[in-house]
Amino acid sequence: MNRTSWIVAACATLFCSAPALAQAPGPQPFPMSFFVTSVGLGKGGDLGGLAGADAHCQRLAEAVGSTGKIWHAYLSTQARPGQPAVNARDRIGTGPWHNSKKLPIAADLAELNGDTIELARLGSNLFKQSALNEKGEIINGAGDAPNMHDMLTGSQTDGRAYTDAADHTCNNWTSSGPGSAQVGHSDRIGAGNTSWNSAHPTRGCSQDDLKATGGAGLFYCFATN
Repeated sequence: MNRTSWIVAACATLFCSAPALAQAPGPQPFPMSFFVTSVGLGKGGDLGGLAGADAHCQRLAEAVGSTGKIWHAYLSTQARPGQPAVNARDRIGTGPWHNSKKLPIAADLAELNGDTIELARLGSNLFKQSALNEKGEIINGAGDAPNMHDMLTGSQTDGRAYTDAADHTCNNWTSSGPGSAQVGHSDRIGAGNTSWNSAHPTRGCSQDDLKATGGAGLFYCFATN
């Protein structure tokens, strides 16, 4: 099934069965398994490492009633002495993922990260109207005040960590000063780059530096199960 057919089928299943779901107890189809953080941690690129970012995802999800899921941030880290690199795509499960309105984001990792030429051309179903926070709210994007569409990822477009010597992760998400972080655009708009996960680097790692390039220290959260 191609991407368009999958989305249509998912939406048809959701909306056509809505009356029955209203009367039937038990788990609902397509529970939230993806969201953008509604708030950052307030310390720029210092997220307390991957563990701190994951814990933030978990707290926000549970605060809106999401239970029984393990949440991870879509963040890569770079290799350091004694520490191998971690790829964002390897930390988030295998999909499919749906936003807080139960609408599809991607069927699997290949679709999410554009692993083939065709999938890269189509892109995931992640845009301003679908990249919602855990409360179901749209994130400010290009043209809004303030613009908050820069999402911390530290990743290349394929969801993998950078392998060069430059800092792309604010020292693996522990710096709120020197360094830089690669960000994507949640609205897929801006500066000629439509990548949701790898649009440009930040000016620095402080909260003010993140704001200066259109961010607020927000990032993507995915349910791994």
